[in-house]
Amino acid sequence: MPVRAAVLDSCADWREAVRAAARLLVELGTADEAYVDACVRTVEEHGPYIVLTPGVALAHAQAVAGATTEGLAALRLGRPVEFGHATNDPVDVVLAFSSGGSHMQMIRSMGKALTGGLADRIRGAGDVPTVERALAEAVGDG
Repeated sequence: MPVRAAVLDSCADWREAVRAAARLLVELGTADEAYVDACVRTVEEHGPYIVLTPGVALAHAQAVAGATTEGLAALRLGRPVEFGHATNDPVDVVLAFSSGGSHMQMIRSMGKALTGGLADRIRGAGDVPTVERALAEAVGDG
């Protein structure tokens, strides 16, 4: 599965962070701009449920919203953003995925990877290639 990562000092707010993470999927060619907008809309409509664990959000939307194939992205922020989650804010790691159809399988895979320490590996990575290796390993491609 293709992966992409970025490290930014900051984003203005959670919307900008979700857009930046989802746009990495557009760069990969696994989603289009409509999917980026859908990821933001998902949080606007359903709240910050995507903030799964302390400091980690998993941005996604239904595949019909513009995801074409599987892809995984990670955005690490130097300054965390608030999503409005009662216990897991602020967020410094925003993961984004496109599934192209296997939506629930991808969510399960990400849950397993996070339980296995993926967020800590992303936070501890010295550069973008190291983050991308951690992502590839998390989904069994590394």
